[in-house]
Amino acid sequence: MTDLTRLTATDLIAAYRDGSVSPVEVTLAMLAAIDAGNDDVNAFVLVDADGAVAAAVRSEARWRRGGVLGPGDGIPTSIKDLLYTRGWPTLRGTNLIDEHGLWAEDAPAVARLRETGAVLLGKTATPEFGWKGVTDSLRHGPTGNPWDAALTCGGSSGGSAAAVGLGMGAWSVGTDGGGSLRIPAAFTGTVTIKPTYGLVPVWPASPFGTLSHLFYFLSSVCK
Repeated sequence: MTDLTRLTATDLIAAYRDGSVSPVEVTLAMLAAIDAGNDDVNAFVLVDADGAVAAAVRSEARWRRGGVLGPGDGIPTSIKDLLYTRGWPTLRGTNLIDEHGLWAEDAPAVARLRETGAVLLGKTATPEFGWKGVTDSLRHGPTGNPWDAALTCGGSSGGSAAAVGLGMGAWSVGTDGGGSLRIPAAFTGTVTIKPTYGLVPVWPASPFGTLSHLFYFLSSVCK
């Protein structure tokens, strides 16, 4: 039997198209992976299971009637906790931000994901303000490596790398100024790239200026 948590986004879209797999099945499998593994690695600092399932149900209906929103429709996705995500606190790994707020805006990358019908699972861990190559913070604690939770996953997008490495979503949005995508990818056996600056809009502006880019962890070789 195919492990749904190990299918790439491309695999999932093909399976949704031919009807062999549904977004609801995949989302439930990835939420189960979060339940099974997140206590060990601390990849997620927020999980919205109800919201994810509701989004997957809507996506499944779109696939059945042939009205998908875009190329990411139904793909379980997580967001590094540096990016504004409507309805969820963006705490940036710090105790200096009050979680009680309106949280009414999406960063552009998150908004585009919603427009394409992606299933947003939750927010992934970052060191405070994403400033270092190890993912830990006073607010959320350390994030472990999917190969060995006692080891570091690197940083600062370590929560995203650990999530993808353990099948907790097909991809995850991270950020990279001085290696924050590339270091965790190298440490965890996941795949990423630092794209051309400006290809994916960075907002709110990064404290690292033109060094900071946004992209995804795409796949994993973890078992």
